[in-house]
Amino acid sequence: MDLKIVNYGAGNIKSIQFAFQRLGYDAVLSNNPDEIINADKVIFPGVGEASSAMKMLKESGLDTLIPELKQPVLGICLGMQLMCNHTEEGDTKGLGIFNTNVKRFSNNVKVPQMGWNTVKNLKSDLFKNISEGDYMYLVHSYYAEDCDESIATSDYEIEYASALENDNFFGVQFHPEKSSKIGAQLLQNFLDL
Repeated sequence: MDLKIVNYGAGNIKSIQFAFQRLGYDAVLSNNPDEIINADKVIFPGVGEASSAMKMLKESGLDTLIPELKQPVLGICLGMQLMCNHTEEGDTKGLGIFNTNVKRFSNNVKVPQMGWNTVKNLKSDLFKNISEGDYMYLVHSYYAEDCDESIATSDYEIEYASALENDNFFGVQFHPEKSSKIGAQLLQNFLDL
């Protein structure tokens, strides 16, 4: 399987590569549009700050390429947030793949949310063999508002979309690569789509 990780300088990319290696797959880093377009599956990771990440995407032309992809694409953490319409972080316009906006948690809770949280309202083959109330690992100060494209939610101050799906695009707020056996199951489910 030709598995590409979009390499645009935002990332905790090694841990994602290792997670796929544990499943028996080589995920190759690439910022080459031809390689990404022709991949069987694409991972769009992200760790860092939204406006600078979007700037890096634009500089490489990946901001126009990613929304045009036809194969399954998985956005992780900031990657998922950048696939939304807009994020409050840096007042950043997103790629508009998911029809929702990204807001910051209020100061009424500890920000960032860091650690394990449950996923519920599971609605997709992405969550095959994953149960309501299973735990995933999260580190985030911003969240995608719950919406029609939500395929999982979590609670932290409010209920928010912890996973999204629109056609061939999937996004998860949590880090499957850090979420033990349940995270590995989700990555395998993505590969099986």
